Amino acid sequence: MNALRQLGFLKLNLRLEGATPDHEHRVIELFRNRAELKKSYGALQEETHRLKDLVKQQEAATQRAQDMLAELEARLGANETAYSTLAFYQLRRLWQSGRELLAQFVSDLSKQQDDRERRHHLALHNRRQFARRQSCESQLAVARGLADEANAQVGSLENERAGLTRFWHYFKRRSLERRIHAAQAAATAANATFEQAQAEFAALTLEEMPEFPGLSLEARRAINLAAIAYAEVLCERLNVIDKPLVTMAREATARRSATETYGTPKECVMLMAQIQRAQRLLASRESIAEEIRSHTERLQAVASYRLAADTSPVTDSIALTAEGGSYRGPNVLAEDTWDLFRVLLR
Repeated sequence: MNALRQLGFLKLNLRLEGATPDHEHRVIELFRNRAELKKSYGALQEETHRLKDLVKQQEAATQRAQDMLAELEARLGANETAYSTLAFYQLRRLWQSGRELLAQFVSDLSKQQDDRERRHHLALHNRRQFARRQSCESQLAVARGLADEANAQVGSLENERAGLTRFWHYFKRRSLERRIHAAQAAATAANATFEQAQAEFAALTLEEMPEFPGLSLEARRAINLAAIAYAEVLCERLNVIDKPLVTMAREATARRSATETYGTPKECVMLMAQIQRAQRLLASRESIAEEIRSHTERLQAVASYRLAADTSPVTDSIALTAEGGSYRGPNVLAEDTWDLFRVLLR
């Protein structure tokens, strides 16, 4: 009995080694979820700060726009500044019109040249493929003929050996077997050459056309010279107007708000009439092709490039004439007239 009572104090651990109670699993899962929540919370805080910064930036931009609008309303509401403000924005529009004409001109020339060079690229690829295909077909025909000839030779020798069945044919059979081994080796080599020719022909058939690399350097240079010539033509067309409208338009474009005064209301009305005339001169297509061609020929004769990969000429070089004198017109590239550098191809 005493022994049994002592056994009653024993606590048997029936749990398997390595087993984890359910509450321990729940605690581990709770800590894992807590870590993931903290990570998500940190990411949300960063996103909130970023969005707040964007809101502040947008509020500042909106405030600037409202200030400019209020300033514009104040200038348009006063007789002393209303006409100057209208002239200011019409000058900006004149500059924008010149840039749009140049941008459209470059875009049209680029599309036309791109189509021509793509067609040339395709034709050149087809000619190369035709020549390679003919060469592969010729090699394949030769390899097929040699393989057929070698296989036929093996078959002929084996048929001859099959007819040598008598015992006195022993030495002839041995000699024939050596010839058969040599013919089989030649046939194996010929078949391998034929299979290689077949693989090369199949690879050529599946070969895709290489990607078009884009406009060539010569094409981009030619288009840029034509664009510079067009910019010169536009400037020359405005020479018939007394006011230096190109300079005034450049200065107006460089300012964010209409702070310039262009004289009395009457003088501003006269200026706006000249701006409207300038717009018509810029948009006129009369003899435009001949004028651009003439200026382009001069530029091709004098343009030089600093690096071999440059697409825009050195600004000083286009200020010359083919005879070695100085060009009397404006250096549109040096002055970046009509935002020319934004239009030229790189």
